[in-house]
This record gives sequence, structure tokens and C-alpha cells, in this order.
Amino acid sequence: MVTKRIAAGVGMLVTIAVAGVAATAAAGPAPSSGKASASALGNKAAKNYLYASIGDFDAEVKPLIDRPDVSGVQLVVPWKALERKKNQYDFSEIDRVLNYLQPRNKKLFIQVQDRFFAAPSRLPGYLLSDPEYKGGAAPTKNENGLGSGEDGTVAAQWNPEVRGRFQHLLKAMSQRFDGRLAGVNLPETATQVDTKKDRTGYSHDSYFRAELDNMAYGKKVFTKTPFIQYVNFWPGEWNNSRNYMKRTFEFAKAHGIGLGGPDVLPNRPAQMENSYPYFKEYRGKLPIVAMAVQEPDFEYENPKTKKPYTREEFVDFGSNTLGADVIFWATKSPWLHQPAAR
Repeated sequence: MVTKRIAAGVGMLVTIAVAGVAATAAAGPAPSSGKASASALGNKAAKNYLYASIGDFDAEVKPLIDRPDVSGVQLVVPWKALERKKNQYDFSEIDRVLNYLQPRNKKLFIQVQDRFFAAPSRLPGYLLSDPEYKGGAAPTKNENGLGSGEDGTVAAQWNPEVRGRFQHLLKAMSQRFDGRLAGVNLPETATQVDTKKDRTGYSHDSYFRAELDNMAYGKKVFTKTPFIQYVNFWPGEWNNSRNYMKRTFEFAKAHGIGLGGPDVLPNRPAQMENSYPYFKEYRGKLPIVAMAVQEPDFEYENPKTKKPYTREEFVDFGSNTLGADVIFWATKSPWLHQPAAR
């Protein structure tokens, strides 16, 4: 199973407004060693976790998990893998991973995936076929700063019946894993529903309200394990034009919900027009901030150095600007394939 998130960085929303956004100055050059220096870490160093799909745990995570500079792993688990049939939950793979990690004193985050940036859609079959859910999912476009990708799918969370099923899954997970996991997070808010093909009744406002409802519900049922929402872009909004972004951070602060994002891209114009300023503004006001450096992030270049961002640049910006407590690193990260610093 491949974790690669094709729509990284701009989260399929670049076409809304990125044209004409002026480039901003990026972080200065960093040492080429790939090691994060003490100066880059500032007063608070984010803990390092691996990032992978649960299907890649054996092949990609096990060879790296015993590094002393890795605290654990975040695994992406599709909804269908957790609910094979309606009300028939299968948490055996999470149990297996926990049984492997716990004797090693490593921790586990789970990202519950309800959207897919390429076919096939890994949503429960009943959700897509039962008329009660009115299609269950909407088709999405995949346009981002690295070019166009395959079309994808997002669960129709704005449909109360669909959202009820998703919340039922979160409740079942909490009954089994609350207090045993280091964190549970929902995927990025960015999506671009193909409204010409949609038959689910999508609207920007209904999507926004549904995501906040899931945030509140997740926090309600996970009382011991931190609950986190990834937020990067909101569809239909740019630079808080609909007040979605500001309201998200205020809502998270008021309800004790963690926030994070799928990409650390220092000073990238699109991110600086959306979620990044709010992470800076709300630094220290949220229970946890968890950011990821995923595969596509290594394809972006620092416009000042004309080279890919270094580990030091990711760490410096993630920790000291975004306030990350945790950084999830794709297993292809170059530094993970060098000897661990002692």
C-alpha cells in the first residue's frame, strides 16, 4: 500500500487563488549534512515520528522504528480497513502494530482516512451502495502546486447519515484505544469537490460545518488520547475570506482539540495565505500541534537556495514558526537513512 499524497502542499486548491500570489522569502541556506542543529531546534524540539500507510508497516516502518531519534509512528488507515461491513469493525492491524511497538517503548498515532487522492476509493461498500447515504462520497479534482494528478474521492461528511457512520467508527475506536494511542487525527481539510459531477448536495458551508462537528465528536469520545484535526486550506476560501480558518482555530482552542497539517513547507506563499499564520498566532494555545513532512514536500525547492528544503529548514520552520510538538516524517526522508546521531 502506498501512502503518497499526490495533493500535498496546496491540497488541491491552488487554482482558486495561487496565480498572482507573490513569492515570499524562504528560510536561508542550511548546512548540507541533513542533521538538525541545536540552533534550528530553538527552545522546543518537536519529537520525530515516522509516517506511513498501515499496509507499509512491515516493509517501511520496522527497519527504522528502533532508531533512538524516532519516538514512534503515525499510520494512515482507510475507513474501509476499519469497517469491512456495516457495524463490523476490524481493529486487528492496529492491535498488531501496538503489540510490536509497546515493548520497544514507541508510540502510535492513527490517521483515520475518509478521502483518497487517487482511485480506488477505500470507503465501506455499504456507504457507496445503500440509497440511505445518497452516494456516500463525492468526486474530487486533484490540482496542486506540483501539477495535476488523478481524480479522487471524499466521503460526503456533509450528509448527516454519512457523518453519523463516521462518528460511530470514531466511537468504536475510542472504546478500544482511548489512552492506548499517542493521538488520533483526521486528514487535511483541503478538498476540491467536482461540483459538476457531484450528486451528494455538497456546499462549502455544509462541508465546513461537518468537519467542525467531527472535530467536536472526536474530542468528546477520545478523552485520554489527544484528538487532532489537520487543517491546511478550506475549499472556497482564501486568506480567511469566509472566516473558516479563524473559526477553526478558535473552535479548536475552545474545545481542547489539537491541530496540525500534512505539509511543512517553509514560507510557501499559498500556505502563508491560509493556515500557517494561524499556527503562529495560536502557538502555545492548543493542546498539541502535529505537522507532517510527506513525500511531495521533498519535491519543493527553497526559492532562495534553488535546492530542496533540508531537514534543518523543515525542523526550524515546523518547530519555531508553526509550533509543532510532533513532526511526522515520510519514511523516504533522507536523514532516516543515515546513522542516527548519538
